[in-house]
Amino acid sequence: MRLALALLFAPVLLLAAAAPACAATGQDVFNDKCGDCHTVDPPSGTAPALKGVVGRKVASLQDFQYSAALKAKGGTWGEAALDAFIANPKVYAPGTQMTAGAADPADRKAIIDYLKSAK
Repeated sequence: MRLALALLFAPVLLLAAAAPACAATGQDVFNDKCGDCHTVDPPSGTAPALKGVVGRKVASLQDFQYSAALKAKGGTWGEAALDAFIANPKVYAPGTQMTAGAADPADRKAIIDYLKSAK
């Protein structure tokens, strides 16, 4: 009987144990894709800190020297603007200094959702 129960539940237990390792959080994706240059909390170093970026005016932090491309872009960092910028920074703002992005829409959504929570 014990052997039968063990065999019955073994696949369920294996899946349950493996699930957390497969699920990346928005913070994990942010750290992987953006963390080399950006932090959420200031100071950030080579790129602007992104705490409160959703809803903030583009190129508006006083303690960061933005590229002319981002200064000229104007507008506000809404979800659509962030998605477009993260998808391909050089197309969104030709001349920007940001080179890395996230091609995968699921990664971009995870990053933006994480940034929305970082207020």
